[in-house]
Amino acid sequence: MSEYVAQIMEDVKAKNPAEPEFHQAVQEVVESIDLVLEKHPEYRQAKIMERIIEPERVIMFRVPWMDDQGIVQVNRGFRIEMNSAIGPYKGGLRFHPSVNLGILKFLAFEQVFKNSLTTLPMGGGKGGSDFDPKGKSDNEVMRFCQSFMTELYRHVGPNTDIPAGDIGVGAREIGFLFGQYKRIRNEFTGVLTGKGINWGGSLIRPEATGYGAVYFAAEMLSARGESLEGKSCLVSGSGNVAQYTTEKVNQLGGKVVTMSDSNGYIYDPGGIDAEKLSFVMDLKNVRRGRIKDYAEKYKGVTYTPIDPSKDYNPLWDHKADCAFPSATQNEINAKDAEHLIKNGVYVVSEGANMPTTPDGVNTFLEHKILYGPGKAANAGGVAVSGLEMAQNSMRYSWTREEVDNRLQFIMKSIHTACVDACERYGVKGNYVDGANIAGFIKVAHAMMDLGVV
Repeated sequence: MSEYVAQIMEDVKAKNPAEPEFHQAVQEVVESIDLVLEKHPEYRQAKIMERIIEPERVIMFRVPWMDDQGIVQVNRGFRIEMNSAIGPYKGGLRFHPSVNLGILKFLAFEQVFKNSLTTLPMGGGKGGSDFDPKGKSDNEVMRFCQSFMTELYRHVGPNTDIPAGDIGVGAREIGFLFGQYKRIRNEFTGVLTGKGINWGGSLIRPEATGYGAVYFAAEMLSARGESLEGKSCLVSGSGNVAQYTTEKVNQLGGKVVTMSDSNGYIYDPGGIDAEKLSFVMDLKNVRRGRIKDYAEKYKGVTYTPIDPSKDYNPLWDHKADCAFPSATQNEINAKDAEHLIKNGVYVVSEGANMPTTPDGVNTFLEHKILYGPGKAANAGGVAVSGLEMAQNSMRYSWTREEVDNRLQFIMKSIHTACVDACERYGVKGNYVDGANIAGFIKVAHAMMDLGVV
């Protein structure tokens, strides 16, 4: 670690105490772009990195709402508007008990570079609440979303900040949020993405993050003259990203053998084919059940409950070729990474945001496997959000094939940008440095042009 990086990290930890995820995200990026700052001292002089680290705006507010028993509940709402150098703020809303300022700052920081990589003009932001939609009725979720948007509407807009969904925020929540925004502002604009297809949404948007992670893996394999055909894959999670990762792996001839939720995971050596995936989608999206039900329905399936006493996740300890972590941050530690490599996995494409700890990342890099970091591999979701914004601006809808083709082109462009940046700065094959450098340079150029703002 250079003296410059060490000083930045010392300042970040002093100014942002008790935010380990944010510290982790910043350190990964500044260590990568140290290579760039050596060649471009003007960036250091203009304090570009220091300005990117500091959010342009942090909004925090209370969200009071009434549950079905008539009892008033109070949650906390956030929106982090991180950087708007290349376009309006863009990034998801997360509703989950684990949500706090540090986690949202890490996500917003990552979003800046991810959005830069997509080739689309979008800045970075993130938001959400410690509200837990799990176990709540539709009416309770609606009342919460309406209260949340009654404050958030002041800070967002189609040319200012365009939130999307994330963990705990699906089509239902986006609908309630958009309805309240439209009611308050008396205007129908593209202020949110992930909207229903009948009222401004884009085809392929629900599938985009999962599809994109698989397309990125396919690009990494293609660079070695290989494909996903016949590959065995481990997938974590069972939400939107995991579901559509599994669907696209199946379409490209691979086989997914695991899925999980917060209670445990299933291992199906026969593969989660289209019929079984349909069951998972109904289980999770409609009945809102637990993945354990899958093991009770299909023979030959093993269900393993979460064991908090273990210092590793047994989901990552199965024979396979590829891994798609699609659940949440820091779900793969160094021991998990060692298990993956020991079991033959040589392709990791991250569908979740920062799902691998720094020690795990170092393990992947040391073994020179094909490792696609989240800010590159899962950028498909925000890319299609950007395409939804474009369609809203034109009052026009593209076909499914057109959106999917554009998504494939964007993921190919991201892969190319990562590879080119790796080679230009002497770290060939390191997609982590490649993604960070390529994402940073575009934002840095814009910030230099815009002056000290």
